Formats: sequence, C-alpha cells, structure tokens
Amino acid sequence: MEMDSMVHTETAEVNANIKGGKFLSFFIGKEEYAIEILKVQEIIGLMSITPVPKMPSYIRGVLNLRGKIIPVMDLRMRFGFQSVEDTDETCIIVLQEDGYKMGAVVDKVSEVADISGSAIEPIPTVGRAERNEYLAGIGKINDTVKLIVDVRKVLFDSQVDIA
Repeated sequence: MEMDSMVHTETAEVNANIKGGKFLSFFIGKEEYAIEILKVQEIIGLMSITPVPKMPSYIRGVLNLRGKIIPVMDLRMRFGFQSVEDTDETCIIVLQEDGYKMGAVVDKVSEVADISGSAIEPIPTVGRAERNEYLAGIGKINDTVKLIVDVRKVLFDSQVDIA
C-alpha cells in the first residue's frame, strides 16, 4: 500500500462553522486547545460536583450554578485521555450551544487569542478519521498551534440527558 493512500489531509474543508475570530485557549496536559469565545458562557473555579449514577465515565456529574443544574464533563476523559488529579489551575468552562449548557473541566485556561480565518487549517487524518472527531481545525498563531474544539460535537455526540 502506498503511503499516500494511508495518510491524507482534508484540504478541501475546515469545519464550515469555524471562522476566524476570538478563541478561548486552554490546556489538557501539555496540549493547547481553543474554543470559539462565543460558545463560552463563563469560566468558573472547580466547585462541588454531584455524581449521577449510570453516566458515561467522562461525565463527572452536575453542579448547581446560580440555581441552574448544569451537567459537567471531564474534557480530558471525553477526549480519551487518562484522568489526573485536579490542581489549583483546574477549572470549568461553561459552554453553550443551541440553548444547551454544559460545564467542561479543563486542566488550565490560558488566554483569549485572535485567530484569523486564514490561519485555521483542516485536521490531518491518519487512518481512521474519527480519531479527531472532536476537533474542527488547527489554529496557528506565530509559532504555536492550538487545536480548535468542535463544541457541537463535544456536546451533542452521544448527548447525555440530565435535568
């Protein structure tokens, strides 16, 4: 089998919903990710999360945020990484999409960055494309790379019904 047939890049399209603009960047381990700032409702410190039985392993439970019950996922676990102990920098990004809200636990929030549309490239795929199912593109800023998260896929692929 030729190498070209095993490795291909989706050059024709970056997720059509991802345009340039402001992105909140955060870390999971040593990797830096970014989410469109318009999908972020707020960032809160880690607070008491009530476990809910029979939920997928990436769902930590629910929290009461000013009288609203919000489900909370561990983004590290959602992406298939190993769980780690929370630190002082661990926080929850409250995401919103189509009126649905969910908290996402991340290792550390970094910054709000401008990424121009021309600096966003498609995700290269190697073998099975679903390995990058939660990413919408790769943003380049100077010498750094930020993996852009597809909030819709993170929230709604096998959506969990709580509340």
